[in-house]
Amino acid sequence: METFEKTFSRFFSSVGFKLGLIAMLTLLLLIPASMIMGLIKEREVRRDETIKEVTSVWGNEQTLSGPVLSIPFISTEETSQHEFKTVTRYAHFLPENLKIEGSVEPEVRYRGIYRVVTYRAKLKVTGNFPAVDLTDLHLEQRDLENNLAWIEIGIPDMRGINQEINLNWGDSAMQIIPGIPSNELTASGIHCEVPLNMIAEKGFAFNLDLNGSHSLNFIPLGKETNIHLTSTWNSPSFNGAFLPDDRKITKAGFTASWNILQLNRNYPQQWIGNQYSVAESSFGVDLITPVDTYQKSMRSVKYAVLFIGLTFLVFFFSEVFTKTRIHPVNYILAGVALCVFYTLLTALAEHISFASAYLISSLTIITMIAIFAHSLYQKGRVTLIIVAALLALYVFLYVILQLMDYSLLFGNIGLVIILGLVMYFSRKIDWYGTARNNNQAV
Repeated sequence: METFEKTFSRFFSSVGFKLGLIAMLTLLLLIPASMIMGLIKEREVRRDETIKEVTSVWGNEQTLSGPVLSIPFISTEETSQHEFKTVTRYAHFLPENLKIEGSVEPEVRYRGIYRVVTYRAKLKVTGNFPAVDLTDLHLEQRDLENNLAWIEIGIPDMRGINQEINLNWGDSAMQIIPGIPSNELTASGIHCEVPLNMIAEKGFAFNLDLNGSHSLNFIPLGKETNIHLTSTWNSPSFNGAFLPDDRKITKAGFTASWNILQLNRNYPQQWIGNQYSVAESSFGVDLITPVDTYQKSMRSVKYAVLFIGLTFLVFFFSEVFTKTRIHPVNYILAGVALCVFYTLLTALAEHISFASAYLISSLTIITMIAIFAHSLYQKGRVTLIIVAALLALYVFLYVILQLMDYSLLFGNIGLVIILGLVMYFSRKIDWYGTARNNNQAV
């Protein structure tokens, strides 16, 4: 019985058992880490809902499509019962040249603690239509309906229009009407009716004062489309089917120019019906927020198991080499402090910059753990080693968060170095407790 008790006691006081217990505690602390990830996701969803609420009043993403000349005509079609019926169809004609110049002025709005980026775009749109040739689409003058056509301009969110739109068609000023009759190219926008006797080679021009949020996009409907934008926003993201031919981004803002030809897209200058999806050729610019604090906080939590495990290893090695026994509860308290870092980081990053929030959070937790470790080991040198290890870990994590493209490479280099250090310091550990057993035998 005595031998069993000695064996039992030796097992629970062995280095191997302690290391296994530390591994179990590390996995156990992943539960609060996963709860923290849920908290960050919840805050992110709340932010997105707030942004959606603000932009739904101010104006959503805008995509300018047009102008397009649409002509209705009568077509006779055969039904499945071999009968014939007349239907109204639409022929669409695109401009020869389309030129858009303007500015995109950002307006930052706040709702509670959340920051919403909106914009006000002031655009000047000019160009010309060639003379319409109906024979290219195999149409005749007698097929046309009511001798009427219209110019349509697609605008997704009509609430963003700030001023009256005056469309000059040649030498005539046209009356703008809300809505688009055909809805084959775009579902929302404005149009103006044009008598057929006024359809010839014509120039057009109009100004557009438009509110929107997040992104401003265009569809290159001209045989040659030229767009030039300026803005005071200094962190644009160019997106869509075409990138700018020329762009310049400085602290004062950006300028961007596009030159797109008919051959660069997958639809012609004229067609009938809705056989082409012009929206696939849209392009433009996003006014992005440079730092997504929730995304970075979420990425940092994914390294929680690494942080907790390595911190426990530092405590473990300190315990082994100083021959100071540390109770598992002390490990749990240190692990909880590491978890609190992520909640503190998320909370602070909602009010200040991510870098400042990271600095304050990391220094707070390092100070707490340093004081806690000093009270356990009562040795300044051990405390300094633990502080140095934690500083290295937090610097390592911050660098990984900043290096989006090289985070995997840098992370693996860091892991190799850490593994090498662990192998080096563990080489002289008496895992089986043979030295203690020999001393007891003597």
